[in-house]
Amino acid sequence: MTRRLIGAAAAALAAGALATAPTAAFADPAPTAPSLERPAPTAPRTQAAADFHAIVALSNCSGSIVRGPKSLDTDPALVLTNGHCSELGMPGPGQVIVNHSSSRSFTLLNSSGSGSLGTLRASQIEYSTMTDTDVTLYKLRLTYGQIKSRYGTSALQLSTDHPVAGTPISVVSGYWRKIYNCSIDGFVYRLHEADWVWKDSIRYTSSCDTIGGTSGSPIISNTSGQVVGVNNTGNENGERCTLDNPCEVDQNGNVTVHQGTNYGEETYLLTQCLTTNSDIDLSNPNCQLPRPA
Repeated sequence: MTRRLIGAAAAALAAGALATAPTAAFADPAPTAPSLERPAPTAPRTQAAADFHAIVALSNCSGSIVRGPKSLDTDPALVLTNGHCSELGMPGPGQVIVNHSSSRSFTLLNSSGSGSLGTLRASQIEYSTMTDTDVTLYKLRLTYGQIKSRYGTSALQLSTDHPVAGTPISVVSGYWRKIYNCSIDGFVYRLHEADWVWKDSIRYTSSCDTIGGTSGSPIISNTSGQVVGVNNTGNENGERCTLDNPCEVDQNGNVTVHQGTNYGEETYLLTQCLTTNSDIDLSNPNCQLPRPA
């Protein structure tokens, strides 16, 4: 994952691991990024191919503005990225962070990725973990309606369905302002990297050769235009279950290593927990996200 983050060294740019740059172990950070009442929810935005609409750049990762099926235009907007992209550092195995104050800033890109529309700022980390999945949801100071009015940008819709193998996808990196196009190759029962284990991870076909700084990029279905996952890691050196070298574990405990293969984590589980006001309700019996100890 560290490679998916953005690393400080230029050498890291050639490598690539966790979707972030070399700063963290699971996502390699990329180099420094360039610097309401409750109306009915906005209809999902569909598209044949992804662009940089609703995409943001973090200091070390990528991200996107997203909304769930219950989101209202008067709700605070949410930014989706990886757990290992949090400014608090990578959560340890079993650690879940909720409702933590944050003032992190995000660069909102225009739809072509050629420029910035402005800077958004968080009010808190709504939810963050690297247990079972690798996700951070930031709650912003602006609502969905305010962002639409001010910047002409509407959020990407989170899919409520489990993704499907063979679906054409785009992994859209705000850090690098680059789009990777491929398909979902399949799903991994358990993806094991260093001390972390993720469940039911998405495996890409080879053309999504993501690098450091792409951590936290949304995985967008080119069929529906909705977000089905979040990019987070890849096996860089062919090592077995080490940092930046995740291994696949099947239901029988068999371990396989696929050097050069990259992965993401599903996001439909978030929609089972999101309520109005952009809150994650972990007490909801339908919510399957890990809870704080």
